[in-house]
Amino acid sequence: MTRDNTNSANENRTRKPSESTGLRRRAFLARTGVAAGALAIGGSTIAGADVQEVTDVPGFSCDQPQFTCGREVTAADGMVSSVDPIASGVAAKVLREGGNAIDAAVALQYVLTVTQPHGSGIGGGGFMVVYDADSETVECVNSRERASQNASPELFRHGGEYDQNIETGEAMGAPGTVRGLETARERYGTFSRQRLIDPAIRLAREGFTVDWFLAEEIAENTDKFNDAAIETYSDDQGSLYEEGDTMTNPDLADTLECIRRRGADGFYRGPVAEDIAATIREYARDPDQVVDEDDLAEYDVTIDDPVRKEWYDVELVGQPMPSSGPTVCAMVLRMLELLEVEEYDIRSAEKYHLIADSIYSAWADRMEYMGDDEFVDVPVDALLSDDYLRSRADPIEFGQTVFPEDGPMGPGQPGETAHFSVVDRWGNAVSYTSTIEQFMGSGKMVPGRGFLLNNELTDFDDEPGGPNEPDAWKRPLSSMSPMMVMRDGKPEFTAGSPGGWAIVSATFQAILHRYAYELDPLESITEPTIYTHSFGGIEWDEGVPQEARDTLAEWGHDVDDEPGEIGNVQVIAAENDTLTGAADPNRDGQAVGFDRAPGRGSDD
Repeated sequence: MTRDNTNSANENRTRKPSESTGLRRRAFLARTGVAAGALAIGGSTIAGADVQEVTDVPGFSCDQPQFTCGREVTAADGMVSSVDPIASGVAAKVLREGGNAIDAAVALQYVLTVTQPHGSGIGGGGFMVVYDADSETVECVNSRERASQNASPELFRHGGEYDQNIETGEAMGAPGTVRGLETARERYGTFSRQRLIDPAIRLAREGFTVDWFLAEEIAENTDKFNDAAIETYSDDQGSLYEEGDTMTNPDLADTLECIRRRGADGFYRGPVAEDIAATIREYARDPDQVVDEDDLAEYDVTIDDPVRKEWYDVELVGQPMPSSGPTVCAMVLRMLELLEVEEYDIRSAEKYHLIADSIYSAWADRMEYMGDDEFVDVPVDALLSDDYLRSRADPIEFGQTVFPEDGPMGPGQPGETAHFSVVDRWGNAVSYTSTIEQFMGSGKMVPGRGFLLNNELTDFDDEPGGPNEPDAWKRPLSSMSPMMVMRDGKPEFTAGSPGGWAIVSATFQAILHRYAYELDPLESITEPTIYTHSFGGIEWDEGVPQEARDTLAEWGHDVDDEPGEIGNVQVIAAENDTLTGAADPNRDGQAVGFDRAPGRGSDD
């Protein structure tokens, strides 16, 4: 391999930021000294920076001495980082009342169903990576959606053509979130279901403040909404909710009440399940192949051992198949270690080139080999072996790209999810990514139930023949990347992101910046990143230098003309008995730290 140390003064395209998104992020970075275009290393904790006042959670306020809120905060006794200040506040309150990280995570996810329906909710699924401090073990609660037990590899074939219309019943998988939450609570939690779901019920019934991002997604997705969704996302005068409005969702409150009373059976059996199945049938082209009441009644989660890979002096740990994300993250990070990426300036063309070529190679393997491991023998151990990764890294050289001139080109796969992390005072940790696939999922709300159905089955290949082809009861391949970085068997850093295929790029670069470049947690997620995949084309954050982009183009990369918005990373670092949480400023996310008042509580 030819390289030098010359510094130079991207269920798959990411969405371009709106003007308001870009202005919010730039304004925040300018205020805090983490300015785009200028590296800020070793900055102080940004406690209180851009604090979002939370008035929707009784008993919680950022002004209370036990809580510290901001884009990056430190605390000793608990930490939450999520895209939603309301949900972060609810979870922090659970920690204050003595709940553990899993209790807080369950309450937080139920709240996201109410306040962040564009990216998460009980109509979808997800992956929860859990570190249990008592047993010092990591397990993964896999609540990925499944195709119907009657589905076939020809699921998307209609009239002689393959068509993955996201608004059809064929796109809607059996939701897994509720079963996943209740399984995690029963397995690891300490609080009752009623206590953990009550905040979401109250917010749905009494109302919450609509943030700018939810208002934007409501306005931009009305073309795919059914009548039930239009009604739910409109006020009493029939106008779509806007930023600052108080939104209520009494239908969702009633649905959550069913879960409160009966647990997961209140969702998967009985009237709610009947309504879910009827809605899926209504939009199906072939009703015989879509999810029905029997599929819902038989849906269950799996408890998986995590995928693991040694890297530098730590261990990368995350959700295994059917999520490709942590495996691909680990492949790319190990390749970058072999390529000695840390020897190159953090904003150099060399660094971005090594990242892009490593992604091209790892993503090609993803497309060739990966799928639901209940159906496909995925060679994860071989793909993560050092010998194999050296063979993938060795062809990478400066001055040219490994991406073939006649390689696959095509549109990317946009998507939307929600990621959050929680750590408690006992050392338990959760890294959890949930999704309904695209923004607002299928756009189809279950009438009278207040939640949107996913379009997750479009994460399958549309045509049969590969490891990710549709099939009966199969789970589609995912890019969600809930990860933990472990040192001496304990989680030291948790990370994850929304963003479809861009999840992988956003997540591994946050980890790379933290460990290879020794950035603080907030800096690790605000440092400009690039995004690409096996279809080619580099998207880039504002702040990637023009000189670096020009050099990448000279070396054969197809670089976008304008910046994009790559992910929304939430992280928590645990070091020296101190927890540091950081929330990506490209939305209104917030980290909330918890410190017990002097003389109160104990470590029992």
